[in-house]
Amino acid sequence: MDRRRELVQALAAGEPVAAVSRRFKVSRTTAYVWQARYQVEGEAGLWNRSRRPRSSPRRTPEAVEARVCELRRQHPYWGGRKLHHRLKAQGIEVVPSPSAITDILNRNGLLHDDRRLKRDWERFEAAQPNHMWQMDFKGDFALAGGRCYPLTVVDDHSRFNLCLKACIDQRGETVKAHLLPVFTAYGLPETILVDNGPPWGSGYSRQPHTRHSAWLMRLGIYVSHGRPFHPQTRGKDERFHRSLKLEVLRDGSWQSVDELQVALDQWQAVYNRERPHEALAYAVPASRYSSSTRELPRRLPDIEYPASDQVRKVQDQGKISFKGRTFKVGRAFVGEPVGLRESKEDAVWDVYYCKQRIGKANLKAPASPEDL
Repeated sequence: MDRRRELVQALAAGEPVAAVSRRFKVSRTTAYVWQARYQVEGEAGLWNRSRRPRSSPRRTPEAVEARVCELRRQHPYWGGRKLHHRLKAQGIEVVPSPSAITDILNRNGLLHDDRRLKRDWERFEAAQPNHMWQMDFKGDFALAGGRCYPLTVVDDHSRFNLCLKACIDQRGETVKAHLLPVFTAYGLPETILVDNGPPWGSGYSRQPHTRHSAWLMRLGIYVSHGRPFHPQTRGKDERFHRSLKLEVLRDGSWQSVDELQVALDQWQAVYNRERPHEALAYAVPASRYSSSTRELPRRLPDIEYPASDQVRKVQDQGKISFKGRTFKVGRAFVGEPVGLRESKEDAVWDVYYCKQRIGKANLKAPASPEDL
């Protein structure tokens, strides 16, 4: 203020504008501005003024800004892009850009920094719905009456969530009880991708299957086990788990699985039909999913093999006898017939259960019960 006062006083005393500008190290235009303001307003004209424009024709209307804040409060972990596409889907005429929505959230105190570093993974996506489902348990946590194990099934192509159930254990019979209504409602997939733990994995790479995975094969579903210690193999289900934890499990406290199931059912409907999905160009999963044409059979189909196969019944300890040798196929198939089929490799036979190859019998290898 003192410098500006000296400047206008020097101009009022008749000093040349060029000389005053050089002495105070400002442009002549600035000197004229301060002189004009001082002549009109006195010393009050020498104070700094707001740079805010007098009008903002592109400013988001207050009603739309209020709608953005309302939607954010309903879904506190949706970012600017998801909110943008959800508002468009709701028919809002003037929808702010994702960056403008982020600014709205920031100035209304609704922005929290929960962003994560992104990595460039090689993405795989099934070509059609029901070509592959991914299935897993979302960890476990304590409830008042015990532990809870959320069971999740996600369609690889559409990210549609087919099953979201609060389970009290991880037993195969529990999973089967929840899968049967899913198969009835949506049909059978071609493949189900799972990890190597129970109930669908034995934990052993040589005989990875269990009674539960054998049941799925009996239905004509190919069972695929992901690479051990590589959860990114089931990346879509893992990503679903992250959203589930962030948007539901993180802030809730439930007394029972029934109480939790109500919250899971509500969120499942939002996830499938309202929540824009970034990997789907912000469409909702339900828009890309359609039910399978393969219906759940009323009874398990008979096991049949081509006439060229050598059929053997799996005995105790999961072993079979073939050409004077004993091979182990796994306890999952005890009492079941398996088919041995000549491979392209000399003296090596592929072993099938239903339509899935489950191992091989190598007649050239040293005798061992672990040949499969």
